[in-house]
Amino acid sequence: MNDQTHSHAKEVQSNQEGPFKDLEKLVRKYACTPYLRPIADHTRLAFADAEQFIADFYSKGQAQSAPHPVILDSGCGTGESTFHLAQQFPDYPVIGIDKSAVRLNKANKNGDLPQPMPQNAFYVRAELIDFWRLALEKATTGQWTIPYHALYYPNPWPKQSEAGRRFHLHPIFPTLMQISQTTELRTNWEIYAQEFALAVRILQKTPVRDCFPSSRVAMTINCEAFEPEQPITAFERKYKNARQQLWRVIIHH
Repeated sequence: MNDQTHSHAKEVQSNQEGPFKDLEKLVRKYACTPYLRPIADHTRLAFADAEQFIADFYSKGQAQSAPHPVILDSGCGTGESTFHLAQQFPDYPVIGIDKSAVRLNKANKNGDLPQPMPQNAFYVRAELIDFWRLALEKATTGQWTIPYHALYYPNPWPKQSEAGRRFHLHPIFPTLMQISQTTELRTNWEIYAQEFALAVRILQKTPVRDCFPSSRVAMTINCEAFEPEQPITAFERKYKNARQQLWRVIIHH
């Protein structure tokens, strides 16, 4: 896609003028309601493949006892961000996760990357919310640590009627916030970033009684405008060329 096409990237259109009106109500509700939907079989199989890749990665290198550090790139699309994260974290396996077989097929054949995919990168086709639940089991049982979780440019679902599909307004949100030591969300919609940061603050203050045992933990939350020096996803390149402001939320545990 050329720069002229990129320059016509549409800004987010929404009938919301600020954070979703029922945000606090929903976050508090889901903080005390375990998400029990059955995990999809194809995600279990994909997760098993990721487990094997991680086990093989550490068995080939210097012996290291569990927990094993793992980097997650959720919604990796065609794999550009996974490529850059694998370069950034050469000593850790980086798992790129996307639900689209078409996008992942492009990732495995992506001729736009400057060099072959690093050996520490691996892609899986899976439902994110199911993969996260399985990853949390690994983390809470001491088998994995997840130093960094990239959540770059999820679908913002900008209509108010679609708000429940946003990660921070979904029952999966408490799980998402327990997985990693650092989570970074990126978006081109300021309201989405504001909502996400506010949802984390609400979750942090929610009483722990009858809730997930580790939902109330010390976290630092930074919500800020940013401009990437070097775009690491197709979205960043498109928005940069269109001169759209980007936002990010970084949560440290």
